[in-house]
Amino acid sequence: MAFLEKGSKKLLNAWAFYDWANSVYTLTIASSIFPIFYSALFVKSTSEVKTVLAFGFEFKSTALITFVTAFTFLVVAFTSPILSGIADYVGNKKNFLKFFCYVGSIGCIGLYWFDITQDKIHLSLLFYFMGLIGYWGSLVFYNSYLPDIAFPEQQDSISAKGFSLGYLGSVLLLVLNLAMVMFPSSFFIADKISENGEIIESAAQVGMRYSFVLVGLWWLGFSQYSFYWLPKGTSSGHKVTGAIIFNGFKELRLVWKDLNENLRLKRYLHAFFVFSMAVQTIMLVAVYFGEEEILWGDDDAKTFGLIGSILIIQLVAILGAFLTSLASSKFGNIKTLIVVNITWMGLCFYAYTMHTPTEFYIAASLVGLVMGGIQALARSTYSKFLPETEDTTSYFSFYDVAEKIGIVIGMVIFAFIDQITGSMRNGILFLFVFFLAGIILLFRVPNERFK
Repeated sequence: MAFLEKGSKKLLNAWAFYDWANSVYTLTIASSIFPIFYSALFVKSTSEVKTVLAFGFEFKSTALITFVTAFTFLVVAFTSPILSGIADYVGNKKNFLKFFCYVGSIGCIGLYWFDITQDKIHLSLLFYFMGLIGYWGSLVFYNSYLPDIAFPEQQDSISAKGFSLGYLGSVLLLVLNLAMVMFPSSFFIADKISENGEIIESAAQVGMRYSFVLVGLWWLGFSQYSFYWLPKGTSSGHKVTGAIIFNGFKELRLVWKDLNENLRLKRYLHAFFVFSMAVQTIMLVAVYFGEEEILWGDDDAKTFGLIGSILIIQLVAILGAFLTSLASSKFGNIKTLIVVNITWMGLCFYAYTMHTPTEFYIAASLVGLVMGGIQALARSTYSKFLPETEDTTSYFSFYDVAEKIGIVIGMVIFAFIDQITGSMRNGILFLFVFFLAGIILLFRVPNERFK
């Protein structure tokens, strides 16, 4: 592998291409087909509330998957500082990026066997856990490459390009997955029949299972291009010993100490922690919300409508990411983030009141416009605010931990409200508070222009 200079077009494209590889997970597994598949596994009781037995308790189905998601993020928040500390000590962050990629890919493939029966639910949730931890666990190492491979003036555009490539690639695969679900016979997919001739599972559901396998293979295969060109890291020649296992937490303490000398970065992180909590929670529960709270008519209309709305989100998000990048170059990152958060705040109120598919499509369009923008801009803003340092992994580990702990808090609050009140609407409405707090905190970030 030839060495590529920082800022080179090939290196920037190789970094951004990992978004093309891994974003299929967020679209198919986290956002569209898996939530629909998961919901279809449950039979409504007379109370019209879907429940499942797991870990010795009876859960509302949406609350269970939300709690498991929150637990996964808690694991990521705890382990990423340890692993990033080891990566810094040994000097090979790419191996860790590969490890989480492979764990996530295998988890996606394992979802083919997902079942909610009492003897299989825990193994099924393990595969779900693997996919989730693989995706999010890899991001701390992936994001930490940004200041290593791009100069400050390149970071907004290449961050937006990564998200846009991710949206485009994931939409292409989702279109194929949608065709497999809606027209399974065209792909030689048939109903699953029992020995006595009864239909155990429809061809559409079988097609969904195959889509999980395709996600795993896509993620595994396309990531190899990024792995080939991304630098290995600066090798120190050290070997991992017990003494440095918790070195990552020591580095986080040093980063926290450094924040006291960087008011702009410290205040930005406070704001990011709060608004990211709400954004990520909405993105993780959106399809479960649409499946449960929107009046679709019948199952086919529901499946087509939910997947169609996700396609709208992804396509609009491509435009949103670039518009946000342009706005940030003209008005500044912080002002742009404030406007985006105001839009999210309005969406919380709108989601609480919507009931029809048309209203859901409108919400999907607005979410798409601000979803890619806030993710790309939040990442590049943090990168720009970093002090001069070669220890980018520790700083992005801190960013990652803040994001994950925020997600855990957001998801637990949402799941608790959903479980207690029996309605996801109340949880969505409550997230308005986080966006409002995020806006207030963004106003406190010192207004310094980027150089």
